[in-house]
Amino acid sequence: MAKMKSTTVFVCQQCGFESPKWLGRCVSCNTWNSMVEETVIPASSSSRSLKSAEIKQLSEVVMTKEQRILSEIEEFDRVLGGGLVEGSLVLVGGDPGIGKSTLALQAAWNYSKMKKVLYVSGEESDTQIKMRADRLGIKSDGLYFLGHTDVDEIIASAKNAKVEIIIIDSIQTMECSSCAGGAGSVSQVRESCMRFMSLAKNDNIAVIIIGHVTKDGNIAGPRILEHMVDCVLYFEGERLRTYRILRAVKNRFGSTNEIGVFEMDSDGLHEVKNPSSMMLSGRRDNTEGSSVICTMEGSRPIMAEIQVLITPTGFGTPRRMVSGLDYNRMVMILAVIEKKLRLSIQNQDVYINIAGGMKINETVVDLPLVLAIVSGIKNIPVKEKAASVGEVGLTGELRFVSHMEKRLTELEKMGFEVCIIPKANMPVKYNGKLKLYAIDNISEVTGKIGEIIYGN
Repeated sequence: MAKMKSTTVFVCQQCGFESPKWLGRCVSCNTWNSMVEETVIPASSSSRSLKSAEIKQLSEVVMTKEQRILSEIEEFDRVLGGGLVEGSLVLVGGDPGIGKSTLALQAAWNYSKMKKVLYVSGEESDTQIKMRADRLGIKSDGLYFLGHTDVDEIIASAKNAKVEIIIIDSIQTMECSSCAGGAGSVSQVRESCMRFMSLAKNDNIAVIIIGHVTKDGNIAGPRILEHMVDCVLYFEGERLRTYRILRAVKNRFGSTNEIGVFEMDSDGLHEVKNPSSMMLSGRRDNTEGSSVICTMEGSRPIMAEIQVLITPTGFGTPRRMVSGLDYNRMVMILAVIEKKLRLSIQNQDVYINIAGGMKINETVVDLPLVLAIVSGIKNIPVKEKAASVGEVGLTGELRFVSHMEKRLTELEKMGFEVCIIPKANMPVKYNGKLKLYAIDNISEVTGKIGEIIYGN
């Protein structure tokens, strides 16, 4: 039979879109200059005998007790849903220098106390890894290392050594000899991840993969990479700041949007047991334009400070800048305040920030944002022990908020005495000492309720 000829296609290195000809801009993700030529070797069309796979009824499947492997890093185990599941495939992404490899090495050391762990690096040599381990105070006894990039040889070595956990640093440096393209290309990343997934499922080996991210913050390589794995974790935070947030955006074995909070130090990452205290640590008392919010991150309530600065504009069009919140929602809240509270912001610049670099997507930020903006306009501080929780509609009404009991308990634990909540949440199942005031509309924050909220 005549040998089939290989063909070439142009593949987008951002989204994996394939085109028979080169394009300046990918028609799928609109990225410029991302099309790279790759060789495609068609599969042989020769006939071969096919073996039928065994099928069984779901009721015949024997369930064993779920085994979770604990890393002794509670924040990491929390994000994983209670620990690392045997035979799972976990993807960890984040900006350069954010601490991905540091967290992986610290977790590998703890795992090695009870399991056989192999740390594979395609970026660093064994001496470099040893230097980092010594700096972090990690005793490397029982932790195995392999500096290699060939996926087939890595898998063969892992099976021969009978390891139980493999850490790959990073997936963009791995190569498959049977796949066209260089390391980091879409085809190589996809095929490498597929091989490690097969290893995890067939041999019941837990695999943790570290992935690079693009300038937009997405994990480099095809989007299918995130669909293939069981758990996707993102490391967030400013590289020059000490605090880091590990967020789960996908988890087949636990809650999504769960977070773990860490602090980066010279000797590695340290857990932050009380994130609320950390987020409010620099808050000043009796300062106008400041308010407190209690947001839910997965199953955990976390408090943060909203800061608002309002100044007269020096240009014809006032500036609107926001950090940590959705810009469009901020603009909407400003419009509701102008309409319902009759406060003029048309000739004012508005700057809004969530202190500590945290990003909040919950709509319960609306009412605390209203209080902070009103405080900034009138130059009257919100009382130190007063907080609020509530979603604001376009007519100024306050909507129902979920997990109210957990939020109120966290506020009381942090020493707050007064909280404004939506009337739609009453009656609330809360028996603490926090004094609650339920309101229907934001217009009430300038009346009798306003006297309770704002200081002199």
